[in-house]
Order: sequence, then C-alpha cells, then structure tokens
Amino acid sequence: MKIIKRDGRAVDYDRSKIVTAIEKANKEVKPKERANKEEIKGIINYIEELDKKRMLVEDIQDIIEEKLMEIGKYELSKKYIVYRYTRALVRKQNTTDESILGLIRNENKELAEENSNKNTVLASTQRDYIAGEVSRDLTKRLLLPEKIVKADAEGILHFHDADYFIQPIFNCCLINIGDMLDNGTVMNGKMIESPKSFQVACTVTTQIIAAVASNQYGGQSVDMKHLGKYLRKSYEKFKREILEKTKGEISDDIVEDLVQARLKAELKAGVQTIQYQINTLMTTNGQSPFVTLFLHLEKEDPYIKENAMIIEEVLRQRYEGIKNEAGVYITPAFPKLVYVLDDHNCLKGGEYDYLTRLAVKCSAKRMYPDYISAKKMRENYEGNVFSPMGCRSFLSPWKDENGNYKFEGRFNQGVVSINLPQIGIIADGDEDKFWKLLDERLELCFEALMCRHYALLGTTSDISPIHWRYGAIARLNQGEKIDKLLYGGYSSISLGYIGLYEVTKAMKGVSHTTKEGHEFAVRVMRHLRETVDKWKEKTNIGFALYGTPAESLCYKFARIDKEKFGTIKDITDKGYYTNSYHVDVREKIDAFEKLSFESEFQNISSGGAISYVEIPNMQKNLDALENLVKFIYDNIQYAEFNTKSDYCHECGFDGEIIINDNNEWECPNCGNKNRSKLTVVRRTCGYLGENFWNAGKTKEIKQRVMHL
Repeated sequence: MKIIKRDGRAVDYDRSKIVTAIEKANKEVKPKERANKEEIKGIINYIEELDKKRMLVEDIQDIIEEKLMEIGKYELSKKYIVYRYTRALVRKQNTTDESILGLIRNENKELAEENSNKNTVLASTQRDYIAGEVSRDLTKRLLLPEKIVKADAEGILHFHDADYFIQPIFNCCLINIGDMLDNGTVMNGKMIESPKSFQVACTVTTQIIAAVASNQYGGQSVDMKHLGKYLRKSYEKFKREILEKTKGEISDDIVEDLVQARLKAELKAGVQTIQYQINTLMTTNGQSPFVTLFLHLEKEDPYIKENAMIIEEVLRQRYEGIKNEAGVYITPAFPKLVYVLDDHNCLKGGEYDYLTRLAVKCSAKRMYPDYISAKKMRENYEGNVFSPMGCRSFLSPWKDENGNYKFEGRFNQGVVSINLPQIGIIADGDEDKFWKLLDERLELCFEALMCRHYALLGTTSDISPIHWRYGAIARLNQGEKIDKLLYGGYSSISLGYIGLYEVTKAMKGVSHTTKEGHEFAVRVMRHLRETVDKWKEKTNIGFALYGTPAESLCYKFARIDKEKFGTIKDITDKGYYTNSYHVDVREKIDAFEKLSFESEFQNISSGGAISYVEIPNMQKNLDALENLVKFIYDNIQYAEFNTKSDYCHECGFDGEIIINDNNEWECPNCGNKNRSKLTVVRRTCGYLGENFWNAGKTKEIKQRVMHL
C-alpha cells in the first residue's frame, strides 16, 4: 500500500508509524485509558484489511480516531487528536527541508524529471526550484482550500504550476510586440526607443522576450509580422547610404544589387540573433524562454514581401540547426515555430508555396514548424487568425472600445485539469452516476480556478513593469491595479482535461472512434464546453476549455488510478492516459483519418487544441508530408508532425537508436555510442538533442521516454 502524504508524495505504508503515534498518545493518559497491544493491532489489521492500493495519510488518522472511540478510549482519542494537531503545527513550521536538500544534492528525482527543459544540476535552475518548493509547500498548507489539495493528491484534478502560485504572476501570453517596437518600452529602468533597423529590432525583440519570460511562468508568443517594417527600414537606410556614396555614378540595377546584398546579410544576422539569443539567454526561472514564433503572411500586410523573406530565413536557419559543444548541428528546443497555411501558400499554386515546401522540409528534419490552417481558424474564431500562446492555448475573440479585434497583449490566468478516466472507472458504465460525479468534480475545478483568479486580483502594475506598464500586456499607470484585465474575456482562464479516449472505454467499452463511443465522447466534450461557458456568463471571466498538452500529467493521473483501482485493460494498463481528445496511439488509424476525426473536437475545445500525427522516416517521405499539409489546410485547425526516427550523425542512420545492456545509447548500424553524435526524438516536447538524461537514470526510464 502507498501512503499519500500531505505534500502529494507517495511513500510505502509503515505500520510502525501507527504504533508510534498511538503509544505517544498512550503516555498522556492514565493506564486504564490506554490502548493495549491487541487493541492497537486490531486497528492496524482493520486498516490493512481494507486492502487499498493507496490511502491518504489523513484518512488513516481519521480511522484511528474512529476506532479508538469505538473501543471506548475517549480520553486517548482526544490525546491522539491533540498529538495529530501538534504534528500539524510542526509541519506548518517547516516541510521543505528534505526536498530542498535533495535538490541541492541532486537526489530529488521527481523534480529532476518534472521539466525536460530544465537542468537541475545548474545553480540558477536550483535557485528557481528552491523557490518553487517553498511556493508549493505554502500553496498546499496555507493558500489552497484543503479539499482542493486533497483532490489534487487523489488525482481528481491537477492544480497546475503550484510552484509559482505564491506570486501574483500568470501563465502564458501573446506579447504585444508591435506596440513595444513601434512605441518603445522600458527594461530595467532604461528607455528602449523604436528601432531604426532590422538587426536592432531583432535584438530588442529577444531582450523583451527574456524580460517577459522572467516575470511569468508559462510560454509567450511573438508574431513575426511586426518585424517586416524594420526590414524595410534597413532597406531604405542601405539604399540611401549607397546613393549618397556613389552620387549617381552607378546604375540603378547595380545599386539595387548592392542594397540587396547588404539587406540579405542583415536579414541573416538578425534572424541568427533571435535564434542564438533565445537559446543562450537564461531567464530567472533557470531555462531558455519558452517562446513561440508565429509565422503568418497576411494578404493585406503592406510589408508582406519583407515578412516572406523573414519567414524564409527563420525556416532556413531552423533547418540548418545550431551547433552543440561537439560542433554537431542539432535541433534547438526553442523557439517553437507555428506556420500558418493560407490560400496563397497551401500548396495549391499559391505565390508563397515555396515557403510551405521549405517548412515541410524543415518539419521532416527538425520536427518544427507546427501548422495552423487559416481557413479552419477563421471558421472557429469569427474570421480571425492569431497565434496560440506559448503553452498552445488559444484566446477567445475580444473587441476593444473601438470594435476592433485584439489578441496581442492578452494572457491566460492559469489552468486546472480534470481527470476524466477516473470518473468513468468509478461510474463503471452507469451514466446517471457518471454525469452526477462529473458535475461535482467540475464544481471543484471551478473553485480551484477561482483561487487562481483571486490570486491575481488586486495585483498592481509594479509587480512586473514589462508586462503591465511598458507594453507587453498593457500600459497602466504606476501602482494601478490589473483587475480590469482579468474580466470581460480580455484574459482567459482554462479548464484542462485528460483522457477522453479512456473515459469512453470505461463507460462504453469501446474507443471514441467507434459510432457508440463517438456519440458519448462528443456529449462529454460538449458538456465540458457548456459548463465553462456557464462559468464565463456567471462571473464575466474568460473561462475556456483547453486540450492540455500535458504529458507528465497523463502519467500522474494514470499512476494514481492504477494504484487506486488496479490494472484495467485499455485504461490503466498502459501507464499513461491519452492527452485531451486525442486518438490513442495504439489505434489502427491513418494520419488523414486521425486529423479528420480530431478536428471536430478542436472546434469544441476552443481554449486550446493541437493534434499530432506520427510519420516514420520523415526526410524520406516529403511527398507524404506535403499531402498532409494540404489536408491540414482543408480539414483541421492546428496540427504537428511526430516521427519514430532517431538519427546517428556518425553514419547517417535514420531509424531507432537502441539502449544497450550498459545503459548506453548505441547506433544499431555503426555501433556509435558518442551521445554528441546521436539524436533521439524527445516526443514529449518535440525536442531533439543529445544531452537527454543525466547519469544515474535507469534503463527503464530511458526506454519509456524513447517510446514516447
């Protein structure tokens, strides 16, 4: 049996701890009031005969109190309650020593594996994690209602980002980069004026990204279209300088050639600045900025030609990769790229099809970009096309006082996710029971989300000037509260959900890809959507339904439910739950069918949705990828490619890297064991890299992550 402690950790059941606790209480009462060894053994036997895989420590203590009362040990029961209360006070004084010291000694495995983008060996990362442990501790003990903490521990819901909850900061956003570049900004008390060239604009953009990322805990997105005008400024500057220098002594054609040569050099240097600064800067939370670059060509954009050049250079440099310390080109984790398919670049004879072919080639080698269909997005969002936030959540359409749609400069207040499979397991096919329990747990999620909202309410602009005073989100006055931005749908707050496939299996015995399963799954999704819409109407807060791409949460919920309910075929036996509405990876369904099927759920899950398709040997299947891209444009809003192929830089092997008996990576083709020359797909985040696991990780964990 596993015992779930108050901080959420699972430890082995130890009967001696029950004996110790009762005996300490025994010493506080008269001999006739004490529980003898047989009575204590009877209490222990009762607990063990419950035959549970998992129990909360509070539940065990409740049982002890009840059993002491049943055998007439009223005074002892009181002393035990006092003992229990005293221990609670001790815990409230200090509960973080063990986890923090384990982190410093690099022994805290749970933290080391929590975020694949953070290296817990680094002092800067440890500093963030130490603060996070303090925040998590205070959140569980003091800041959240006990029932929400208990629900999180039992896998009913997940309260995301508790390690930052102590601070009045938010999740993710769309940086209003256009306003900050055009009108200037302030960083670290220093005025940054509007750039006069593309190179400077790229540098300022990366500095803004780093400053923004350091003052929130989620990702941030930047629409690259705002850099087009600065490339034009560079062009005009170069032309003016060359004309002044040559004084009309050379032809216009030669002048243009000289200008273009300088412009291309500046374009390359500027994009390289973005790529290298994002990958070498480290934010205050101990990692590179979790940033997404949005690549969208708008027909009416006066700088469309310049933006096409920028997108081409971004894709070209991503295709090339970045050298690691061994000098081998690898795929950087950031920035993430999202490429928009529109009627002028959807591979149907459009003017910018060449960019899409480059994007496909880049996806085949480097896993990015992701793809958004402008056609489908306009259908779902009142004719608008805009970037997902860094965490892949989407905002709802919102109009300013002039009736203009606005997306940049908006943000997400936070996320709480519900465990759908657990409800299905408990209901066991009884729909009345299922819907009743679902509503009860949704109400609990609502309370948890309101805790997130209240934590931000009353925050003043001074808490993060880059966000609230200098343009990333708003330009409020010094000391002004941000409250008006928390209402009216300006910002979102998200209900995530895990395991639509598994809950359908639990309730109907079939996948949600079957007719019967599909009907039930759609009802569940619509019920979730209707619920958040009701919350939005009731509170005037932008509640949204979000298909959380939370891989670690899929494991947490599945692990808890397996311990609690045992092994259930196609549900808890896999070791993971399926993300949001996704089709389970074991289903026999081709990529086109999968995208078509999942598109219906994206429309319902408008607060965030992405679909994945896995294609082996992508670099050898460019035609297939192009066909998929055409299909995405016509059929689904947001999709990404995954692959099963790893890569050996020594011999060019494009297959699956093995882990040998010595727990080493090894190329099955040439036997290469040099990690700097082996690339392994990190499917949880799309990252490709050689420094995958630190020393000491087990073979089992390595194989599991490679399987992902």
